[in-house]
Amino acid sequence: MRFLPQRRRTAQKPHPLTSTLATIAVATPILAQAFTFNHVPSPNLDFSNLGRIGIAGQFNGISLYEYEGQTVRPPTTNGSLSLLTELPNGVLSRVAGSDATIRTMCPMKLSNGDQAVVVAGNFTTIAGIKSTAIALFNTVTNKFTPLEGLQGEVNAILCDQANSTVYVGGNFKASNSTNAVAWNVERGWVTLPFAGFNGPVNAITRSADDHVIFGGGFTGLGNVSAPNEPDSQVINLSTARITSSNGATTPGFDDPSSIICSDGSDSPGQTWLVRDGSPGLWEAKFNFAFEPTKLRLWNTRKDGRGTKTWRFVALPMDGIMNFTYVDPATGKNESCTNLCPLSNDPDLEFQDFHFVNVIGMNQFQIAISDWYGAGAGFAAIQLLEDNIFSYAVQEFNEPKCGISFPSSANATGPWKLTPAVVSDSSYMTADLQAPISSSSASITFTPNIRQPGNYSINMYTPGCVQDNSCQTRGQVKITGLMSNGTVKANFSTSLHQTNYFDKYDQIYFGYIDATTENFKPSVTMTPLDGQDISQMTFVAQRIGFTLINATGGLNGLYDFDPSNPVINFASLDDSPVNKLGASFDHASEVTTLATDGDVTYIGGHFAAAGNNSNLIAIKQNETLALNGGLNGQVLSMQLQDNQLFVGGDFTNQHSGGQDGLQHVAVYDTKASRWSALGAGLNGKVEFITPFQVNISNKVEPAMAFSGSFSKCNAFGDFSAVTANGFAVWVLSKQNWLGNIEGSVPGYTGSLTSSLLDVLGGSSLYAGSLSSAELGANGAVTLTNKGLGHFPVKIERLVPKSGSTAQRRAVAASAQGVMPGVATGAFYTENGNNVTILAGHFSAQADGSGIDNLLFIDGKNNNALSGLGEGMSLESSFTTLAFHGSVLYAGGSISGTIDGADVSGIIAFDLASKKFSAHQPAPLSGGNGTVSAIALRPGTAEVYIGGSFAQAGALDCPAVCLYDDGSMQWTRPGNSLGGSAKTLMWYSKTELLAGGDLQANGSDSTYLAIYDAKTQTWQSFPGADKLPGPIDVLTPASSDNSKFWVSGRASSAARSIFIMQYDGKQWQSVDQLPSAGSVIESLQVFTVTKAHEKSDLLADNQVLMLTGSISLPEVGQVSAVLYNGTDYQPYALATGDNNGAGSIAKIFTQKDNFFASEVKHLPLVFVVLIGLAISLGLVVLLVVAGIALDRIRKRREGYLPAPTSIYDRGSGIQKVPPRELLEELGKSRPSDGSAPQI
Repeated sequence: MRFLPQRRRTAQKPHPLTSTLATIAVATPILAQAFTFNHVPSPNLDFSNLGRIGIAGQFNGISLYEYEGQTVRPPTTNGSLSLLTELPNGVLSRVAGSDATIRTMCPMKLSNGDQAVVVAGNFTTIAGIKSTAIALFNTVTNKFTPLEGLQGEVNAILCDQANSTVYVGGNFKASNSTNAVAWNVERGWVTLPFAGFNGPVNAITRSADDHVIFGGGFTGLGNVSAPNEPDSQVINLSTARITSSNGATTPGFDDPSSIICSDGSDSPGQTWLVRDGSPGLWEAKFNFAFEPTKLRLWNTRKDGRGTKTWRFVALPMDGIMNFTYVDPATGKNESCTNLCPLSNDPDLEFQDFHFVNVIGMNQFQIAISDWYGAGAGFAAIQLLEDNIFSYAVQEFNEPKCGISFPSSANATGPWKLTPAVVSDSSYMTADLQAPISSSSASITFTPNIRQPGNYSINMYTPGCVQDNSCQTRGQVKITGLMSNGTVKANFSTSLHQTNYFDKYDQIYFGYIDATTENFKPSVTMTPLDGQDISQMTFVAQRIGFTLINATGGLNGLYDFDPSNPVINFASLDDSPVNKLGASFDHASEVTTLATDGDVTYIGGHFAAAGNNSNLIAIKQNETLALNGGLNGQVLSMQLQDNQLFVGGDFTNQHSGGQDGLQHVAVYDTKASRWSALGAGLNGKVEFITPFQVNISNKVEPAMAFSGSFSKCNAFGDFSAVTANGFAVWVLSKQNWLGNIEGSVPGYTGSLTSSLLDVLGGSSLYAGSLSSAELGANGAVTLTNKGLGHFPVKIERLVPKSGSTAQRRAVAASAQGVMPGVATGAFYTENGNNVTILAGHFSAQADGSGIDNLLFIDGKNNNALSGLGEGMSLESSFTTLAFHGSVLYAGGSISGTIDGADVSGIIAFDLASKKFSAHQPAPLSGGNGTVSAIALRPGTAEVYIGGSFAQAGALDCPAVCLYDDGSMQWTRPGNSLGGSAKTLMWYSKTELLAGGDLQANGSDSTYLAIYDAKTQTWQSFPGADKLPGPIDVLTPASSDNSKFWVSGRASSAARSIFIMQYDGKQWQSVDQLPSAGSVIESLQVFTVTKAHEKSDLLADNQVLMLTGSISLPEVGQVSAVLYNGTDYQPYALATGDNNGAGSIAKIFTQKDNFFASEVKHLPLVFVVLIGLAISLGLVVLLVVAGIALDRIRKRREGYLPAPTSIYDRGSGIQKVPPRELLEELGKSRPSDGSAPQI
């Protein structure tokens, strides 16, 4: 989370969530007045044979890559903010970046009808274009236009659409105005009738009567006041490069630098003369710029000589300057340009010439055109200015001659002088190396304050482009000692030095005592403690002090009527708004304003009449007390319907009586009642911005809070929720986003301003905010429909001072353990449905904590359970494997089970839901960690790989065998050493081990192979081609004969490598991810749509890389698909501590990644083969039918019919008629009935 350096906060008129504004363009393809988001091609991954799928890693949010322009840009730590918009999936996408803070925005229609957005802050560049503090974004042309002419920082703007005018307030100079100015679409910068304010403007709003109300830290109108002693700072000429033309050659009078710090006595070594009878030239060149207001000259009178006329030429603009002076002869005011006279009156010690125009310069010439007597010359010279500066380069500070307390600077550390390239002065640079702290270097500025009073202090910072240090600039802490009296005037703040071009920031506004012998005001700058950077370029240039008129008749509020161009200073108190401000106590400040109808709400740091503090309202002539206000400073307000959301540094109402108003509250403007948002936040709120959030595919209106808090406080049935400086209150749910069930997004960072529901339904945000489609900590599910939650809430391990989480995070960091979920598994044997998540994390179940390894029982209503007591909280599990119902879990773990120590690996029986009765003896030596577990197929042999030397009392380095049957350790072979990171069975009897190993006792190798039959190790063939130790190993074919490896080269570059063994030889991936990438796992997936063939992957396969992978134009990606030629982002994760998240592993219920590996015939051949088979079956059925019919007839006594004449005649015999008749007679029944046949 990044915090702004100033205590002044952006304030603007709130924009309701339902407002319809101009469309904002994005960096992705754009149509006029509408956003266009292009879908990326589908990855076409085939999940059909994998069962359930989970993703484990170190993240608090995750998204699938769906749209062009979708990136994960971690929240910046260098102070630079961006413009953001949301993609259709709810993920925020960057529109344009800046080099500093974007504080406010408002819509404005241009003269040609184009819709634009005015963007303002304290940046010096936006979208790569040099632009100081304010720019115009044309949403039709998608171009940024700098609004040139303003120098400083902008805190607030108000867009008046009806009059095409933008009111601008802040701490700046523009168009002869200070801290307030207007910009018109047609006319450009317009000076307001009152010429601005004598202090900064923090907020602007429009009242019901169309007046413009300014709020801030000012006390009067107009420009800053002049000091009582003008021209008080002496410009140091003694360190300038002094040259002359036509100078005299007389010893003691020939040195042009002798007149600097001279006493004007005309003595040798104190006077410079021009060659007699000739014009002359005196020139000074400086390494810093200045704005002189007075020139003081001592004329020479050496032997009657003297300068008569001269002119002053300012360089590098080569302009002759105009002066006013008092003629010593007449006493009248006169003016001169190119023939300025210098008196030779011996009674006149010196003569003053005042610059008509205050112009910046770093070089000047005095050209002498006429002289008295024999020639010209000077006895002394002095150049002065109104500005009060203290420079980091000591040579630029006031000279010590004639000044009691000259400005100065004292530095500690490795400082060096850096010449100015585009800056107006050289500066000091300290190149620091880690560890970097406030004691690494420091510089203390001591100004010469001649007059006590209220001052504005500005810190000037040179841009980083000129010295190519933008990547190493950091944050600085600034402390000030302003008074030693009764006035509390000391301060402390911080700044980012990452500006591309020169800028200044206001670091203090208040009282400063004058410099005396006993007290000297000072400002000290050091590196900010706690920066996580390896090197830092620390720069220091100068600080400026501007005196503020403390009696201007105002006090933080001013009511301006744009219809009245004439300001009547005598009638300021006629305005109820001005009168209300005048009632505030001394040193009050207004930080935020909001208008609702005819009521204007005013927030800040003040005490008003009637015991009202920090928040008050005014309705026409009536002051509204708002129940007495709040008991701490109000920094931001936003109005939504009749709900006024208020944020700041308060804990209750001013008079108490309302619980839960911790730094944030809501005031019902109709019911006149305060309400809590839950129980508030545990730290200061700096910004409130209208927001939209996608919850379960429904867009919900919300309010976003940014500040220096770490959690949303517990309330009701809801426990505290980690917030890390950014929290979202969902209006319809009346709850914090972290408490809402369902599919909710995740966010990390901060917001400063927003415009919602612009044309096309899109919104525009300003801030440093990374987002994810699904907010989840460490583990999510993956299906064809997308991402989902496991039925468990894993807590973020965000370090908090003095907390258990902090102690765990510190201890884990010391062991190289990162918080999050490292791996997972699904146990489905014997009808079970158990999900296991393992890593270094905490979760809650029924009020009790579960640490580092948890079980989700799907058969028991997703009941949650853990290992129970015995394991150290600092343990971190990295690998899992099953043998039957026994779960083996390894990692950097330790503990005590049943009175016995365990280390590296444990065994847990899922059937009995308790630790196995016999635990593997503890691993020791090395790091004592287990990185991989591989069960030998068809056996009870559990092979363990990691960084260890002994298993119990057994010497067993790198890889050790645990027999689940005998419950004993065995050393596989006797020749392997080193440490193993990954294991894989190459065949049923051959095991691959990758890491930093020694095979055969001494041969160094990065990949070794173990033969379980001969119990021998040897270096894998061709392993000498590997550039470094293997960290990741995965199959590339179903029989494991091909495989992928990844790691880092052992060379000094430590670049990553990805290689494939294709069964015969090694092949390398030529196009690798960018430097800085970390690959944690590799996995081959099949795809449903073929891609182009390559030598490395079949057209139906892709290789997924997970971890933290850097791709050009995309940034950090957590999962990437590689098709043999190109990379395509697959998943993007966000993480805590201002970083992108990472994916450690994608785990599945089934390992059928190569189920579709066998090639299928084309459909036409399949049809033809089917037809042939069908025809064959028909013929077979016919033949079988005929055969069966013959068999049946044979069984029934059928004989073949005669088939020839011979056959028919051979059985015929002649029967005599007598025999035939006898037979017929025999067949007739005796009763005379019909015969039977």
